[in-house]
Amino acid sequence: MDEQRTVKVSKYLSRHLRHQPERIGLAPDPGGWVEIDTLIAAATAHGFAFTREELDHVVATNDKQRFVIEGTRIRASQGHSIDVDLGLPPATPPPYLYHGTVARHLDAIRAEGLRPMSRHDVHLSADRDTATRVGARRGRPVVLTVDSGAMHRDGHVFHISANGVWLTATVPPRYLRFPGGN
Repeated sequence: MDEQRTVKVSKYLSRHLRHQPERIGLAPDPGGWVEIDTLIAAATAHGFAFTREELDHVVATNDKQRFVIEGTRIRASQGHSIDVDLGLPPATPPPYLYHGTVARHLDAIRAEGLRPMSRHDVHLSADRDTATRVGARRGRPVVLTVDSGAMHRDGHVFHISANGVWLTATVPPRYLRFPGGN
């Protein structure tokens, strides 16, 4: 499977497992799971055919491990805009986590902190390199440091997704450190 096809299938899966399952007639269970055979049939019926082998390749080679297969089912690891309960237990975060963004959002973040926007949770990275790559998707990246240890001590709940993304409901401004100082 060539890289272009891999990316195309991955984007299709993200769109329909994270954001618009109803567009192709999928009805994920409360945990976001859909039967693989149902997904492949729905995609084919809506003009985007792919094989189980292609699906397995995309899941296995995705650099961010965006998807998880469990038995005969598949779901996105995180990043849903649809209502799902990933069933992730609370987890103790490392002392610091990181968030990649771009400069045009900094004023709003200074005022309001990090909010989930159209997603269920704020996504945080365990290392600066990953946060830099995330921020770079929207322009020149700016990496914010999150005092996740203090947040946790203050009662904020964290979860970690199957692919290592740290999730929390919101990050108030007082827990953020900006490049060059606050």
